[in-house]
Amino acid sequence: MTRKKNHDQCAGCGQTKDLFPLSTQMFCQGCCDLITGVIDNPGDLERLLKMAETKSESRQADDDQQAGEMKARELPDVLDAVRYRTTDRDRNTWYVSVSELDGHPVEIFASTAFDRDQHLQSRISNLTTITRLISLILRHIFLGERLTLEKTLTQLNRSSRQRNDLPEMLAQVLSHYTKKQNLYSERDVESP
Repeated sequence: MTRKKNHDQCAGCGQTKDLFPLSTQMFCQGCCDLITGVIDNPGDLERLLKMAETKSESRQADDDQQAGEMKARELPDVLDAVRYRTTDRDRNTWYVSVSELDGHPVEIFASTAFDRDQHLQSRISNLTTITRLISLILRHIFLGERLTLEKTLTQLNRSSRQRNDLPEMLAQVLSHYTKKQNLYSERDVESP
């Protein structure tokens, strides 16, 4: 910032007088001070953004992910719910309950009066899988709950009603990836 120029345009604000070279561009004194201040004290920018309740567009996705991880809300013990009665193409009656928090769906359940019927067991198992995974996604969207492979496997295992049904098979296949992840992290720890 030792050389002063009186031409060009500030790359930050567009000012055309009293410009200084910084990196490969020209900036006015105010923009130079701002840029060097952010470089020297990156935490100050985050505090300023929070105070102004705005976010940089380039960091929006990262901030959203971090905010979700930091601000994940727990489900309360009691939730409001809406129950819907519907009929499938085979004329079986199903009850779908949607639990809500602050007007947002955070869980979905489905059941039938005939859940002891062996003929429906496979369909019930698949439906349970679908609703558990949808609930996991809803909690991620509306509560900021972090999605992980382990949570997905837990929901698949809880959905299984019979040995070798679809949820159990999916869980078995996906569990191989948790073993691979563990192997990769062990290799990372062991390597110099």
